[in-house]
Amino acid sequence: MHTLLITGPGGAGRTTVAAATALAAARQGRRVLLLSGDVGDPLTALTGEPVGEPAEAAPGLPAVPVAGGVRVARVDSGEEFREELVALQERGSALLGMVGARPLGAEELTELPGAEQFALLRALRRAAAAPACDLVVVDLPPLHQALAALALPAQLRRYLARLLPAERQAARALRPVLAQLAGVPMPAQWLYETAARWDEELAAVQSAVEADTTEVRLVAQPGPAAAEAIRLGRLGLALHQLPASAVVANRLLPEGSADPWLAGLAAQQGKYASEWAGEVPVVRLGHLGRDPRGPQDLEQLAADGLVPQRPAPRPEWTVEDRLAEDGVLVWVVPLPGAHKHELDLIRRGDELLLTVGPYRRIVPLPAALRRCSVSGAALAEDGLRIRFTPDPGLWPRTP
Repeated sequence: MHTLLITGPGGAGRTTVAAATALAAARQGRRVLLLSGDVGDPLTALTGEPVGEPAEAAPGLPAVPVAGGVRVARVDSGEEFREELVALQERGSALLGMVGARPLGAEELTELPGAEQFALLRALRRAAAAPACDLVVVDLPPLHQALAALALPAQLRRYLARLLPAERQAARALRPVLAQLAGVPMPAQWLYETAARWDEELAAVQSAVEADTTEVRLVAQPGPAAAEAIRLGRLGLALHQLPASAVVANRLLPEGSADPWLAGLAAQQGKYASEWAGEVPVVRLGHLGRDPRGPQDLEQLAADGLVPQRPAPRPEWTVEDRLAEDGVLVWVVPLPGAHKHELDLIRRGDELLLTVGPYRRIVPLPAALRRCSVSGAALAEDGLRIRFTPDPGLWPRTP
């Protein structure tokens, strides 16, 4: 199954493009699920009211059919947050009782900031396993929020591994004995069991995001501000090895207008759209002259070019062996459109902290590079080339 994640700068029309993409794919005979977590349900104004009874697209993920053969699933992040926290309290009831805490009722719980994005990611994981589905189109939040959400599973798993390392769980067999001697449940046992459950859930979400069948598409209205947002967005995606497969140049004005103001604006849009096309595939969508409303407007935007064919292979972070020529190994990190002043890197143990503009990622070093020291880095050909010199005390000796 193919998963298409759609995002872009705020106000660029990403929800409209997501719905149009789903409709265009359904017209080609694909079984499509459109997934959205937007507050206010803007999809209904585009797709129309449901035309059939709700059904489960996947366990715990209800969906309704709309015009054009598309099924739409909306994520209720507030309800999911309440259910998860109530379940967490129930599992830790013994511990809460020990400290005299009073559990919170579901009716008094309100979701915390960030709950929307994580609920959407969990729904994506469920949708990725949905039967009878060829394409899942996900209407993500605006670009910066979407990048933070897509990076969240891997980041949280790293935090759990550092704060609750797996090797300390080796004493798990002793905890029931200690609990019996103390007469109370051991908090550590509950804590590690909860962490293990979270890690399993996060791993499933991360696997869905990083699958070879998942791709990211950016939506923007061509112009100077959008160009910078797209450049930074592509950088953030590349840093997390989630390259943008295409850019949808949305709301393009017709060329050749007799009005100088409209002609100038159309020329500017064409200029930026052409620049994007030199770096990444571009799908062009014309302006309707009004805000799209209803299935008829959506039909006009549902161009066949919106339908994804097959995900492009993810660029690898390769290690070049230049020991014979220069005495170094070179780790090549693809970063299209990066500027030198935006880059920073720090070696910390067996990890590398990479900063690109407003984005940061901590990545484990490949095994061979852990026995080396960082000896330099350079930005060349849209890639950061990091040089590693073998440490004589750690590198295997040759006869």
